[in-house]
Amino acid sequence: MSSRTPVSFLRLSALAAVAVAGAMTPAWGQSGGPPSDRYSYLPATLNLTGICRDFRWKTESGGHVDFEHVPAGGYAHYTDIVKDDLDSDGKPQFLSAGRKVNTQARDDQGRNRIPRSKPYISARTGDTAASVSSSTGGAVASADSFRQWFRDVPGVNVSTQVPVTLVRRAGTNVYTFDDKNDAGYVNKGGFFPINNQLYGNSPGQTKNFGFTFELATTFEYRRGTGQTFTFTGDDDVFVFIGGKLVVDIGGVHGAISQTIELDRLTHLQDGQTYDLKLFFAERHTTQSNVRIDTTITLRNADLPATTAIYD
Repeated sequence: MSSRTPVSFLRLSALAAVAVAGAMTPAWGQSGGPPSDRYSYLPATLNLTGICRDFRWKTESGGHVDFEHVPAGGYAHYTDIVKDDLDSDGKPQFLSAGRKVNTQARDDQGRNRIPRSKPYISARTGDTAASVSSSTGGAVASADSFRQWFRDVPGVNVSTQVPVTLVRRAGTNVYTFDDKNDAGYVNKGGFFPINNQLYGNSPGQTKNFGFTFELATTFEYRRGTGQTFTFTGDDDVFVFIGGKLVVDIGGVHGAISQTIELDRLTHLQDGQTYDLKLFFAERHTTQSNVRIDTTITLRNADLPATTAIYD
């Protein structure tokens, strides 16, 4: 062969290389560029169902002592209300009346994280600690009163199922539920799933501010894929993954965020299926905010029967 390769041969070789490369990569869009959504294989929405329990305020006949309750330490974010582990019924266990969080703990990316260090959550350089009061602040009346928050108790609460839909953000693997954008809540001014239902609205209010919400889901843990869960809202919220407390925003307060990276959880095994359980309480006017942002593909867990139709 000649030491000088003909130009026509070079062009044919280049075209062949492009053809082979095209066969080995995903199809491009009509514009000729790469696909705009690399996560298009994921579902567009995650449709979940939780249980909402309605309570009367403590000032009403038959009211619950923890609803429209003013803590001895004032309205604030409290930690240490619940233990690190769920009980045998899969419910949060009362630990104390709560300790006020004066400054938030933050992770190495500057996001709020669980206030107390936990043996099952690995630390990282760049994490900062919270400042927490040494004395309890009366955020919850007692273990007995707290036990009723997430259980059906005749004469104390009534319950019904409530759906929530997390929508995948375009071009990402992040799923979000935000009452400020959700079609079912955008005109309600917040997360108010049972206005004019069950026991009815709170005294003197046009909304129902006295309820709890329990969401039970399952998912597959995939190490190294960046699975995270962030909750933003008020009032109390406790999130457990694999039975361990990972988000702890107790007390009556304005909207607060916390994030957990699943790769920090030492009790999770790659490829295994785990529960994620969220427990939320709305106990005071004037707002009810709920936002969830997650890269976990959550699935519904089995739900117990609700009581509203029997009460």
